[in-house]
Amino acid sequence: MARPLKATVNCDLGEGYSLYRMGDDEELMKTIHLANVACGFHASDWDIMNQTVTYAKLYNVKVGAHPSLPDKQGFGRREMKISDTELFNCFVYQAGALFGFLKLHGMEMHHFKPHGAIYGQMARDLELARAGIRACKVFGDKVAFVGLAGTMHEAAASMEKVKFIPEWFADLKYDETGKLLITKTHDPVKEEDVVDRVNRLLQSRLITTNVSGKFLPLGDNVEEVTICVHSDTPGAVKIAQLVKKLVDEHNLSLRL
Repeated sequence: MARPLKATVNCDLGEGYSLYRMGDDEELMKTIHLANVACGFHASDWDIMNQTVTYAKLYNVKVGAHPSLPDKQGFGRREMKISDTELFNCFVYQAGALFGFLKLHGMEMHHFKPHGAIYGQMARDLELARAGIRACKVFGDKVAFVGLAGTMHEAAASMEKVKFIPEWFADLKYDETGKLLITKTHDPVKEEDVVDRVNRLLQSRLITTNVSGKFLPLGDNVEEVTICVHSDTPGAVKIAQLVKKLVDEHNLSLRL
């Protein structure tokens, strides 16, 4: 029998800018447990950030910073050479803006989750990962880091003594080695595929790969996972509602 796995649902939100909007933030906020709020370098501005935190408080959702490389033109999905010190300062700068709005609304910073290309760079580079994760501690000793299990994310969090929350993606694919395939745009996903992949993860602790019939086991040390649905995936609200239903049913079964 597979070891029980607790789960939550998270989403990257507040990713519009000025009059432009990305996804239906309020409807998505109703369906998730954790919100990763854009901090201005790939998307968002002061009005959008404030509105996103307002929604999070209204729907009792925990808020985390979603910092990125300074790349609005590429939506933070293009890699960039950056030093460890620069990355630390970059993350503190962005999260500081969100921290101010959280304080305004009487909320706390729950976690950090890097956005786009730097998420992948930190997964491969231990020193970059340590620098980015070290920024969590500026905002409190209980601020967690959301990242990929079995990568430098997890190793660096352990070294920096920051709580690590493993993440799995409902709307992205994994290759046969378990590497997440990060794309510049998000293609539509079939609901039946999402159901199949989520249930396989929660019930059997198996990660579905892009090779037919090949599945990879989740690490034995993983006790919880947060499942991401991107706000710019076509049909994101419906997908998030579906994933939330599966997660709620699964978590309820663990308590019975």
